[in-house]
Amino acid sequence: MSPRLLLALLLGLAGLLAGGAARADTTCTTTTPVTAAFGNVANAAAAPVFTTTTFTITCSTTALSLLATASVRACLGIGVGTTGTAISPLRRMTNASGDPMSYQLFTSSAYSTIWGLTPGATPAPLVVNLNCNVPLLTGGSGAVSVTIYGRIPAGQTLSAGAYSSAFSGGDVRLQYAFNEVLLGTATAPPACTTVAGVTGNKVATGGFPFTVTANVLPQCSAYVTTDMDFGINAGAIASNIDRTSTIGLTCINRTAYTIALDDGLYANGTARRMRHDTNPAWFIPYELYRESTRTQRWGSTANVDLVSGTGTGAAQTLTVYGRAPPSSGAVAAGSYSDQIKVTITY
Repeated sequence: MSPRLLLALLLGLAGLLAGGAARADTTCTTTTPVTAAFGNVANAAAAPVFTTTTFTITCSTTALSLLATASVRACLGIGVGTTGTAISPLRRMTNASGDPMSYQLFTSSAYSTIWGLTPGATPAPLVVNLNCNVPLLTGGSGAVSVTIYGRIPAGQTLSAGAYSSAFSGGDVRLQYAFNEVLLGTATAPPACTTVAGVTGNKVATGGFPFTVTANVLPQCSAYVTTDMDFGINAGAIASNIDRTSTIGLTCINRTAYTIALDDGLYANGTARRMRHDTNPAWFIPYELYRESTRTQRWGSTANVDLVSGTGTGAAQTLTVYGRAPPSSGAVAAGSYSDQIKVTITY
């Protein structure tokens, strides 16, 4: 090799290694998080409910030189979601009826910093810094795993149903600034919004869409029943004896329920009967109905003779209408009774 040619090669290499602004490009992308599913949440829960979902941000730079590096400062922003109205102090998701459930998204497992959307605002987006070497032939990239932390506060009065809020488009915003150098270590941009004095700045929306979900199961409690007393009659039952009793319950709002009454302990087929307390050969027939005209029997067959209702969150009382028809002859003196099993399904 001639001395002139060697000198030219050395000068070329020196020019390649000289520091300065890079002539390449950095692009950041994100994977799609899975659903942030809180699972089942109890009405007036005594403790908060937590969930997480994770995704990855990757920043790649095209080939620069043998010793090039790139530095990125990225802001990952999350907005209010499809059913939300505000980010702080609490976000909101709703069920199909529009009933709200409060929750919040945080940037760390300490659950102390709310995850916001807009750089410079309060609450702020999550800031991520990435640095990578950029080999001449292949280019380089850096990746960071990011976790979204969710919490539903305790003690909320909730309605039954499936709740959700979706985040896409402008609700999942990625903005980043980057510096690239041909020699040495690239300086980190001072902010993700910086335009001046950096190699580049970009904004992308809709990069990491996800959905937050929770489910409130139907629930009923506080059951109270009263007895039905047909009173005292002498000798025989001459005309219909009509009486009532009640079934009380409290179900959380939107809880659909049905109430079934069995045929009692002494039924003849499906005909209910009260039996004499000491002489099992004597019975008094009676029937239970769903309404005051006493034409619709209250039984235990689905889609036929049950009573249905929907919870409101407050105590509800349903009336059972009873009738003992006239007897066909004398009735043995004494006390008669029967026991009905009440089945509440929700």
